Amino acid sequence: MSKADLPPHDPVRLRDVAERAAVSTGTVSNTINHPERVHPRTRAVVLDAIEALGFVPNQQARVLTGAASNIIGLVVLDVESPFYMETAHAIERAVRESGHVVMLCNSEGEPVRESELLTMLAAQRVRGVLLAPAAAEIGATWHRRLPQNLPVVLLDFPGGPKQCSVAVDNVAGGRLGVRHLLDLGHERIAFVGGSPSLRQFAQRSSGAREELAAAGLDPRRALVEVSTSGLGIRDGQRAVELLLQSDLPDAIFCGNDMLAFGVYRGLAAAGIRVPEDIALVGYDDIDFAKDWIVPLTSVRQPIDELGRRAAQLLIEHSSRDEAHEHRQLTLQPELVVRRSSDRRATD
Repeated sequence: MSKADLPPHDPVRLRDVAERAAVSTGTVSNTINHPERVHPRTRAVVLDAIEALGFVPNQQARVLTGAASNIIGLVVLDVESPFYMETAHAIERAVRESGHVVMLCNSEGEPVRESELLTMLAAQRVRGVLLAPAAAEIGATWHRRLPQNLPVVLLDFPGGPKQCSVAVDNVAGGRLGVRHLLDLGHERIAFVGGSPSLRQFAQRSSGAREELAAAGLDPRRALVEVSTSGLGIRDGQRAVELLLQSDLPDAIFCGNDMLAFGVYRGLAAAGIRVPEDIALVGYDDIDFAKDWIVPLTSVRQPIDELGRRAAQLLIEHSSRDEAHEHRQLTLQPELVVRRSSDRRATD
């Protein structure tokens, strides 16, 4: 029997593969779900039959046999964010060789939507979920609200002893950006960030204030804070409109690169030059930052390492190994200086 001999649109069944390979349906099932139980020669015959017939195993049926799912859920705050997209690519690269695939979901920063997605992913019997939480903070009992038996690793978010997590030190990142601007002689700095309810931006702002205080400046006077409702280019342009309503600061530090791109556009529309009239620093160092109109100085997040470490932790956590211990990893950011903040920089 060949694929062409089957009725049109009729899905290939397990027993079709068994008939072609002249083995039992149990042998086909073991080849798919527990290949170590099947003799290599038999396994090769079954795999040839699967390829010839175009058989697609039922994922939920596989899991019911005791095989581990090869699907990893990834829930992020914003699928339009280059930071999360680059992180998703890093995760996909990290799990590709082990035969896993990534299912990307968008919580839009809404806790209710996040909860619905986690329930849906648990129902789909995914291997586990990498989650960028929508909450500003999570309490000691937060993990109890997760779907039962769903392994979760927190992404870009510090966890407690009951969770595995991989995060970047955002306070240190905020201090790096401001220290660079202070070293250039700027003493009145604006911080343009997203909603203060988003932990990442609140911590970057906190780091900015700490660095100003460490330099002997009063953060209440030296730091102008502008919060935006979104995280994109238009939000950065709107922030400039608000800043222009009073005396413009010496420099602007943005909570992400997309906001920085918008700030640049807003400044250019007002006839204000970067870096001649004002210094500009972003955060994340997404791929496009170095290719911006004026190459953007940015606090770089170790995106590849973040994705790789998170994927490794989830695969370990979801292996159900009793020896597994929850780990909380904190990665360090670094400053990448380009021409948007310092005319002396070589791009």
